[in-house]
Amino acid sequence: MEKDANRLKVIDNIKESVKKNEMNNKVELGDPVITDEQREKIIVPFDILRKKKKNKIKQTLARRFTNVATGILNKDTEIVGLENLEELKNQGFIVTCNHFHFFDSTPIRKFILKIKREKNFYILIEETNVLMNGLFGFLLNNCSTIPYSNNMEYLLNNFYPSLKKLFDNKGIILVYPEQELWYNYKKPRPEKIGAFHFATKYNVPILPCFIELKELDEYGKDGFKKVKYIVHILKPIYPNNDLSSKERKNEMMKEDYKAKVEIYEKAYNKKLDYTFSDWDIAGLE
Repeated sequence: MEKDANRLKVIDNIKESVKKNEMNNKVELGDPVITDEQREKIIVPFDILRKKKKNKIKQTLARRFTNVATGILNKDTEIVGLENLEELKNQGFIVTCNHFHFFDSTPIRKFILKIKREKNFYILIEETNVLMNGLFGFLLNNCSTIPYSNNMEYLLNNFYPSLKKLFDNKGIILVYPEQELWYNYKKPRPEKIGAFHFATKYNVPILPCFIELKELDEYGKDGFKKVKYIVHILKPIYPNNDLSSKERKNEMMKEDYKAKVEIYEKAYNKKLDYTFSDWDIAGLE
């Protein structure tokens, strides 16, 4: 079966980024770009906590739709390590995960639904995602999402105060430390500091997760083999308050990445290296 040409271009972008050792590059085609005017109009006043009645209603609808879609998309998804959630049941925390698909938050949502904490579950997204249209755009704007922007007015007056309120109310926030989506890329990638900065700032634990991609024998419409997900929930990582803030977040990031590398090597039975091969992309071979 012929493979989708756009997907192959994305994989070429991944290959080129690996070659340059630029493991957090944008590789998707035609990602939207936000203007300063759009940022001021849409991002700065974004209703993170859904205080407005119309936004509460939209959030409820988006959550219901996504919960149903999660069950359909993840009917065969396996969850390993649920016992590692036991010590987190009475507090807020940050989930970190590898980022390889537009819908890779749904395997995480599956275990959040299992523990009946979906009303506390939020997802950090890039600010440009709120510009998307159609159903996907509606979900990205309303399904308990939190856009991230470097705009200082937004950060100081909206983003950080909202995060504090969410964590005070046992909020769970999914953050992708790899930053950019790399389609069906199997390997864990070096991480950015954001998630660990938030964990240090609000003194909340990190729950590392790694999603293993297991190829099936049937093909999808894009010409790639279909993939089954195995979600590995790893042991929580806590801020070490004996360290300085900078040391604390760097230590958490190092531990998070190490945990993902270890489970990757165990799941795939191979040592991690960043030499590119077709094997790296699930379903390509």
